[in-house]
Amino acid sequence: MAQTFDYDLMVIGAGSGGVRAARKSAEFGVRVAVVEESALGGTCVNVGCIPKKLYVYASEYGRAWREAQGFGWLGERPTFDWSTLRDNKSKEIARLNAIYERLLAAPGVDILSGHGRLINPHEVQVGDQIYRTKHVLLATGTWPNMPEIPGAELAISSNEVFDLPQLPDRILIIGGGYIATEFAGIFNGLGATVVQSYRGALFLRGFDSAVRHFLAGEMRSAGVDLRFDHHVHSLARNHSGAITAQLSDGAETFDAVLSATGRRPNVTDLGLENTGVTLTDKGYIAVDNEFRTSDPAIFALGDMTGGWELTPVAIAEAMAFSQTQFGQQPTLADYDNIPTAVFSQPPIGTVGLTEEEAVAAGHQVTIYESSFRPLRHTVSGVEERSLMKLVVDAASDRVLGAHMVGADAGEICQGLAIALRIGATKADFDRTIGIHPTAAEEFVTMRTPRD
Repeated sequence: MAQTFDYDLMVIGAGSGGVRAARKSAEFGVRVAVVEESALGGTCVNVGCIPKKLYVYASEYGRAWREAQGFGWLGERPTFDWSTLRDNKSKEIARLNAIYERLLAAPGVDILSGHGRLINPHEVQVGDQIYRTKHVLLATGTWPNMPEIPGAELAISSNEVFDLPQLPDRILIIGGGYIATEFAGIFNGLGATVVQSYRGALFLRGFDSAVRHFLAGEMRSAGVDLRFDHHVHSLARNHSGAITAQLSDGAETFDAVLSATGRRPNVTDLGLENTGVTLTDKGYIAVDNEFRTSDPAIFALGDMTGGWELTPVAIAEAMAFSQTQFGQQPTLADYDNIPTAVFSQPPIGTVGLTEEEAVAAGHQVTIYESSFRPLRHTVSGVEERSLMKLVVDAASDRVLGAHMVGADAGEICQGLAIALRIGATKADFDRTIGIHPTAAEEFVTMRTPRD
């Protein structure tokens, strides 16, 4: 007797990857449901990329006002109201949540609100209801790690930071990844005193070494108190209601402590023990290159599989999954030359190999590097500088990596990603006429290799 299913595909998790997989699969004519216990859009829309970028914008306006004085804009210093930013952010997120709901409804995807738990590979429980499904796609992303120190419950994570009741005067940020670094810039720009504590010798592990050192110098010049080889031993509430942090260099008091010490795969209470799904040694869902888990009925993609933790990557994986499984268009996700940005202040843009990665891969490299003060700051009075770097294979002349620290770095490196994907050489860069005066033209005018 043939099995009957309520759905051909049930997607657990309505983040960027889950929503795209559900939409695309439904367009191929399969019956799809999405299970989500929180707001549609996942981390990126609700407590990640979108609100973070809005807060970055907010934090830049104060400096823009100071810069404007050099261009003749004079007047009373403006004041910042945290509640206005917070509430306007919430309105925008609600608008995006509604858009995601419409995007799912248009191709006929059912939205099931609640926690999804696997009873077995073909049954998913949502609340009191159990649904039968031919396939399951797990796309529940990751969740913030919290430090294992006394008083850790007093710290907040990136999930809560956007909705603080008020802007802290002093904030301690624990961590050296992009989230910690971005929020250090945000709070510094909004006027808070910021200490960023990282246990390693230099933050942003995995990025090009020149980029890391250069950004550290620029952030310190902007007023962020960066402390490397530094540890937070404990947190405690003091008599005034503030938080006393016992640090490796003494005790200090803060109004808030943000922990941004990494993220872990969000697999809690998914019912994986009722399936054949296996995990990697780091706790991520183990999948093959078509996102199959070790259980033939269950797939997984996005951050929870331990690859690139980037929204566009999850979307690309979702497209490949749907086209392969339901569209008769076998497709593999392509992870070469993925561009990315850190919305630090100044921001980082990067694509391709770092110098260290290129050397480790056996390339003989030629490095082109330029540091300069952008034109606007010759009048604004701000001392901020920009860095641009090209990593070139000496034998083939192919550009292996492009890296930038400075205004609009993400926008510029998005364009450079196209050049790297089609195999552009340094000679191609040299033959390209720049747009003057722009910062981006520096990428096509660097002629002298670094010693």
